[in-house]
Amino acid sequence: MARVGSDSQQAERIDAALSEWHQGDAALEERWFTHVAEPALSLTPESAQADEGLQAITSEVEGLVVVTQTCDVVRSCVARPFVEAAPLVQVSGAALHEVEKGRRPAQAFLPALAERKLVVDLDRIMTVEKSVVASWTRTPGCGTDREIRAFALALARKRARVAFPNDFVALASNLTKRMSSKHDKDSDEGRALRALREIRVHAAPAWEADEVVLTFWFIRGEDAPGFEERRWDHYLDGWLERLHTAGRFTSIDGAIQTLDDLTAREYVESDPLDLDHLSPRDDPA
Repeated sequence: MARVGSDSQQAERIDAALSEWHQGDAALEERWFTHVAEPALSLTPESAQADEGLQAITSEVEGLVVVTQTCDVVRSCVARPFVEAAPLVQVSGAALHEVEKGRRPAQAFLPALAERKLVVDLDRIMTVEKSVVASWTRTPGCGTDREIRAFALALARKRARVAFPNDFVALASNLTKRMSSKHDKDSDEGRALRALREIRVHAAPAWEADEVVLTFWFIRGEDAPGFEERRWDHYLDGWLERLHTAGRFTSIDGAIQTLDDLTAREYVESDPLDLDHLSPRDDPA
């Protein structure tokens, strides 16, 4: 009976320690991430140095971030004993901006860590017992409801993003190359690209149809009908000129929109044009 009482008290202490933790909170002092690797394949420097056979490899990172939903983090450790954590990595200022805009789905932005240029690497996830997390020092990653929702959306996008057909990737390549080359330039177009909230594309009737009509929506802020000394239509015309009908794609149109302009159906039935997944499915990069 003493053992049962001791376990109950320990669980209460763990639950109390995690009661303030939220999805997106960081443990900056936790600098080690563990993953399973096959050393013979040498996919990472750490695995290349290990012995043969499957190994649990530990690599140094910039901290860990809780990616488990808050409701599960604060639930009793008896019912939910584990938490998922992802590592923090440091990026350039340009990459940080792309992550903040949601254009790099493999990474997630945390406002509280922006000054350090740290983002969450969503390609790597490890499971940690709550008893371990209870000993971590909590650094809040988000400060407002809007920031919390944006982080949750980044996690969802990583798992739910569409795999664009290869022929669409080829069709859009001129536009995406232009976006990538101009995005960080100190030019009218570069600043216009940075001012966009997101870019979405709608395929009708479906991506796999024999004939497809494409609509690109370049979503701007609600309070900017023009940008600097030009109207948005000037930039729209230039971007659409880089898209040409080919094969199944029989029609291409586009518009500058705000979130208020789009219906809920138009938004959920379109897909974000993210830089990370605009590469052919057989491209190892």
